[in-house]
Formats: sequence, C-alpha cells, structure tokens
Amino acid sequence: MIIVMEAHAGLEQIQQVSSKLEEKGFRVHLSQGVERTIIGAIGQRTAATMVLFETLPGVEKVVPIAQPFKMASRQFKPESSLIKVGEQIVGDGQVQIIAGPCAVEGRSLFMEVAQAVKEAGATMLRGGAFKPRTSPYSFQGLEKEGLEILAEARQITGLPVVTEVVDPRLVEEVADYVDVLQVGARNMQNFFLLRELGKIQKPVLLKRGPSATIEEWIMAAEYIISSGNHQVIMCERGIRSFENYTRNTLDLSAVPVIKQLTHLPIIVDPSHGTGKWKLVEPMALAAIGAGADGIMVEVHQNPSEALSDGPQSLTPENFARLVIRVKKMINALQATAEE
Repeated sequence: MIIVMEAHAGLEQIQQVSSKLEEKGFRVHLSQGVERTIIGAIGQRTAATMVLFETLPGVEKVVPIAQPFKMASRQFKPESSLIKVGEQIVGDGQVQIIAGPCAVEGRSLFMEVAQAVKEAGATMLRGGAFKPRTSPYSFQGLEKEGLEILAEARQITGLPVVTEVVDPRLVEEVADYVDVLQVGARNMQNFFLLRELGKIQKPVLLKRGPSATIEEWIMAAEYIISSGNHQVIMCERGIRSFENYTRNTLDLSAVPVIKQLTHLPIIVDPSHGTGKWKLVEPMALAAIGAGADGIMVEVHQNPSEALSDGPQSLTPENFARLVIRVKKMINALQATAEE
C-alpha cells in the first residue's frame, strides 16, 4: 500500500508512520517529492491496517496497490526512475544507443567494432562474454577473457559496457568488469539469479522472456528491486507468436505499457526482435517513436562470418546510417513536442 502524507506533514510525523509500519512487519520505502512525501509499504495489508494508518497524524490517505508488483509500480513511485550508467542517464529523455557484436570473438575484432560504433555515435557498448545458446555445440563465448576485453574496450573508448550474466555464482565477478549486467531472455525467470542481482548496486538490463506476459516480466523486475537493487532497465526484445517470418514478434506496445504501469526506463532490441538486419533500422525508429529510452543493436564487421547472430547484425556502415536517422527522428519528435 501507499501512504500519502499531507503537504504540511513534518519529519516527526513521517518518522512516526514509518516506525509504525516497521512495527507491523512492513518494509518501508520513502519517496520525498517537492510538495509531499509518499511512503511505500511492502507487506501484508488488511482493511484494519489501512484504517489504522489513515488515523495517524499527517496522513492524507492510504492507497492500496492492486497489481501484484509493488515496488516497480508507478503508484509506488510516481516519478520516473533515472538510471546512471557511467556518464549516461537512462530515462531522462535522451535516447541511449547500445551497440556491438552479439559475442566478443577476440580482442582485435572487438576493439575494431568498438571504435567504429563509438565514432558513429553509440553511447554504450554491448558484447557477450558468456553466450547461452540453444545448441550446446554453438560458440559459448570467451568467458573471463571476454570480460577482460570488454573492460579494456571501456577504458579505450570511454563508453560504458553491457554484458550478460548467466550464473548467480558469477554476478560479483561480472560486476567487477562491466557497467550494466544483462539478464537474457532465457534467464528472465531465473529467480536465484534475479535475487543475486538485487544484492549488487549496478544497473541491470532485464530482457523480456520469449513467452512472458508483461506482468510476468515486471514481476521479474520486482524480484531484483525487492532484493535491494532499484536500478532496473527493461528491454523488449520480441516474443514468440505464430508468425515465423521474423525471429520474434517485436511488441512495441510494451513501451508505453511499461511506462504507464511502472517507473522503470525501457529500451528496445530490434536485432533479436526481428532477426533480420534489414528490419533493424525501421523497427529501431518505430521504438523511438513509441517512446523508448534507448535501443540495443548488434554490429559486426563481417556479419556472414559472425560466430553468433550474423543475419541480424548491422555492418558498421549500416549502423552509422542508423544513428543518423535516429537523431533525425529524435529532432523531429522534439520539434513536435515544442509546437
């Protein structure tokens, strides 16, 4: 439930309500705005509990949260969350462009593409060190060597680095090397992994599972937030449907829905969402038009020789063209908003 304090409520009254909540077994989250304070209470509420808190001095009203997700809810935290990644802010109105190969295939190859995407306008780097694949015979990633390459690329380019973590036992090690830890679609409901990610204080990029409803996806974010880490970035990457022309069906309606239901920023991955490089640019532009806080695209020097996801990877030249069109889209949207 949410307890909305009166505009003139003092610190003593806020502390009294917070103490009473803790006494009743609730976890307390304070959100202090310019005009008033909102107290989020996580726990088992009853009608009697709500009546009790409505009678406390300084309380304006008590609002139940109907959704199963509490801390991710827009009701719980009305203002949008801003996630700091290096020098970048996700969720402040700027569009982040995360780019790089699906997998780190070697030092020279990764450094080459890292420099190329930076020069084209990328704001973050992506690359997989651990690659869970459908087939056990496919390339599985360079693991620790890949993490070391990612960290070196960050030092050389100055761009923050995003990579996937697949094992709860490796969370702290991966966090030592990168700026954002990604939860892949296959691990969206790996609850042991989600809880471990809740114990660190680094941003987590949470991809939607291929068969996950929006509520299930938000509940996965709730696992991370309720475990202590509020720095969650949602990522729509397509869901499974009856359509088989594209790799997945990219659900762009998820962008405004996530913004309406939660306070979390959301980005879109049109590379996995379509599986075809020719569709990446139009769907990236559509994602920005829908209000996404960023896009994540795969870029490789020679997609036909990529060890994973070559058909959906852009060449550096195509990526540079994409960035130009993305910036034009952003300018057009800003001009429309100012009219």
